Formats: sequence, structure tokens, C-alpha cells
Amino acid sequence: VTLAESGGGLVRPGGSLRLSCVASGITLDSHAFAWYRHVPGKLRESVACVSNHRETYVRDTWKGRFTISSDNAANTVFLQMDGLKPEDSTVYYCAASRPRYYYGECEMNPDYWGQGIQVTVSS
Repeated sequence: VTLAESGGGLVRPGGSLRLSCVASGITLDSHAFAWYRHVPGKLRESVACVSNHRETYVRDTWKGRFTISSDNAANTVFLQMDGLKPEDSTVYYCAASRPRYYYGECEMNPDYWGQGIQVTVSS
């Protein structure tokens, strides 16, 4: 199983990025997926999730600015990040769990992780 992230990079405040996570070895119908972020010195935290039934959830901190979506045919999960702020800068990870380990409202115990991708918001 691999989760391959792409779409990160450097963007100015107020700008947008779209992260992609292409899954191999598992399907979006069989697993829940999430985007996490990890700020050094803090615990890794979930940002947005989509269940294997396509139910989406974005944590309040990012609600209204970030959107999670999925393309089952492409086996890909996206994180659209708009109105980016400097404090959004960090490494973002794609994660996946079997349905039994997705507890709703973006609470998850992932089975798989991507390698992470850097997002930097700076002028």
C-alpha cells in the first residue's frame, strides 16, 4: 500500500494549493482517508477526512477555507486549501484507515501514511 502526496509548495498568504493523495493497494471504497498536519513540537492532528461512504468532515479550525474531496475512479483524495495563512505552513500527510478504525468527525487510527508534503505560506 502506498499513499502518494503531491501539490505542496510555496504560496503567498491568501493563496491556494490543492494537495492530492493517490492511493495504491487500497481503494477509497474500502478505507477512510484523512489529511493530517504535523507542526514540530506538537502532536500530529487531523485536518479533514472522508469516510469510505464519502462522508466528509473538516475540523473547525479549517472549515470554510479547506475542502476535502475524492475521486473514486482515480483513487485519489484531494485537499483544496484556500485563503492560506502563514500558520498553515507545515508538513501535511495523507492517511488511510479501515472503516473500523474511523470513528467519525475525523477521529481515526490510521493503518497507512503517506510520506508527507511541505506546505509553506510566506510572502
